[in-house]
Amino acid sequence: MRTADSLASQIITAIGGPENVRSLTHCATRLRFELADASKVDQNALEHMKGVLGAVPQSGDRFQVVIGGGVATVYENIMHLPEMANAGAASASGEGQKSNADVKAEARSKARGKVAWLDSFFEYLADSFRPILGVLLGASIIIALVNLLISLNVIPNDEASAGWVFVKAIWKGVFYFLPIMVAYNASKKLKVDPWLGGAIMAILMTPQFTSLIDAKTTTCVENAALGTKSCTANIFGIPMALSDYSGNVFVPLLMAAVLALVYHGLKKIIPESVQLVFVPFFCMIIVGALTAFIIGPIGVWVGNGLGVGLAWMNTHAPFIFAIIIPLLYPFLVPLGLHWPLNALMLMNIQTLGYDFIQGPMGVWNFACFGATAGVLFIAVRDKDKDMRQTALGALAAGLLGGVSEPSLYGIHLRYKLVYKRMLVGCGLGGVVIAVLGWLFPSVTAAGQTVHGVTTTAFAFTSLLTIPVFDQMWVYAVSIAVSFLTSFFLIITFDYRTPEQKAEVLARAAADQKAAAPTVEAKEAAPAATTATATATATKTEAPAAAATTVVNAPVAGHVIALDETGDPVFASRALGEGVGIQPTDSEVMAPVSGVLQTVAETGHAFGIKTDDGVEVLVHVGIDTVKMNGEGFAVKVKADERVNAGDPLVSVDFAKVKDAGYSTTTLMTVLNTAALTSVTPKTGIDVKAGDEVIDIQR
Repeated sequence: MRTADSLASQIITAIGGPENVRSLTHCATRLRFELADASKVDQNALEHMKGVLGAVPQSGDRFQVVIGGGVATVYENIMHLPEMANAGAASASGEGQKSNADVKAEARSKARGKVAWLDSFFEYLADSFRPILGVLLGASIIIALVNLLISLNVIPNDEASAGWVFVKAIWKGVFYFLPIMVAYNASKKLKVDPWLGGAIMAILMTPQFTSLIDAKTTTCVENAALGTKSCTANIFGIPMALSDYSGNVFVPLLMAAVLALVYHGLKKIIPESVQLVFVPFFCMIIVGALTAFIIGPIGVWVGNGLGVGLAWMNTHAPFIFAIIIPLLYPFLVPLGLHWPLNALMLMNIQTLGYDFIQGPMGVWNFACFGATAGVLFIAVRDKDKDMRQTALGALAAGLLGGVSEPSLYGIHLRYKLVYKRMLVGCGLGGVVIAVLGWLFPSVTAAGQTVHGVTTTAFAFTSLLTIPVFDQMWVYAVSIAVSFLTSFFLIITFDYRTPEQKAEVLARAAADQKAAAPTVEAKEAAPAATTATATATATKTEAPAAAATTVVNAPVAGHVIALDETGDPVFASRALGEGVGIQPTDSEVMAPVSGVLQTVAETGHAFGIKTDDGVEVLVHVGIDTVKMNGEGFAVKVKADERVNAGDPLVSVDFAKVKDAGYSTTTLMTVLNTAALTSVTPKTGIDVKAGDEVIDIQR
């Protein structure tokens, strides 16, 4: 499809062109435009546009276009139109977020507190690692595939062969020279020439520097606890502690911080005309020496200390450790606070020869992917094309790449109910890996017994990297439990509020009706013949469900049109035709007989489907979801059958008013588009049970 024919392009044309757009944001269902001139909008074109559920003028020059659950995709498509290159960028205002990047920024902004240096520290860590995630992921998959081929006896585990040495070099190069990559990124973050940071870190990794360990004047001592050797060289009469810096991440982080101080200090005192030569010159001498004599040994000491401390906890309190890690990660990752743990994993491998954090971390990852799989299942069932596409991509990135960000920012942080389901999977998977890890400990290459799942490689936890874990079956069982728990909780209890679910169902019904004429034209004749034959053959069968022709008032009060309710989404009929009732009683009743498809935990919304397929939404008050159930006494449960007039919820409307929310109770027929007509009766006073909507099939 050509860009000019796309929905995004059609919307911009109908809104008055890109020059009419001052700013554009979006919430959960709507595009929110700030326009130069609202009179230029072709509202009729928008309302009849395929993919648009409604067009709602606002006060001033503001305008909303109701899209539904796929609004983020439409927003992104609009912002990538060539003609929108110079249009107003999305502002920070608006309820809800505009893209995955915006969701990410909002989530990470929550980590910001009153301690500014702490905020800057975590940003420093994140930006030092994030650019190299791709090569780390690539290397981890290579490790996993090699281990899998070895376990299947496809290739021999022979490190003496040239082929094996070459394959090992492919992934080993990433981790060996990791300090240089981290130094480059950390320097760039601190506005220092990144090549300078990389060059200084490279000093400690040259053959000349590493050969100092074998010098005649060097003395070495074995460290039995870590299984390592610490050496001290005599450099111009000054003792220098020597270490293997390959794979180390703490040293380049510390070095870049010191380099930034020296670099920016030198730029203040050295004339600009000669800075290109003398700033790098002095930095390499000063910071190079400081790193070799002081920063390097300190970084190694800090990394070793943290690794030994966590190893002690994993040994003496493995249950607590294995459960805490998967329960913490869902909150650490969105805030960018997981980077210190990633650094510790690398340090563990370098100092201990193995890592024990990645096993429990995998439990969290697969709980995350299980929740995404549940969302995908529901999207397929409800014919939600946009969410199906989002969830499918996120699930592929997770299961094959071990990357959780597409799931988090694309789905989980947008639908708050996901976390409630997912954390159960994290906790249960953590218990399983704790119990099995204790009962079936792993043995390291050095013969050390470790309670818990370990690995000798830094691996993104995906399906492909399962073979890199020792006690692989323990790890596989644990991640399977976490995945399946989250999956079944999502498909059983859903991940959406009743309003979000109603929007999806309404859009699916509209799409189905739009496609109906084509199907009817092809099948009209055979369908009529089949219908006649079926009617004759089934005369003796049970009669069909009674046709629903009316919808009753759920609460006593004054009936008003949806346009008068003050809610633009309901007024746009995106959720179907219906009425608003200004209540005079506290009891809310079932307006029709049927099965409760949805019952909001907060008691503010109920979805009922009649036996003949009419879907009715009862929404008590406007924005009352924010009351978190306070003042609402729910009388029913989801999947329960109710008869018209049965109590749904008792509401303290005085408390609703005191909280500043409208008490107007809205009721709509969600699948209006699939019916011949839905006619509301407004401007009257009614009692609960009086007819307020007429339906023709």
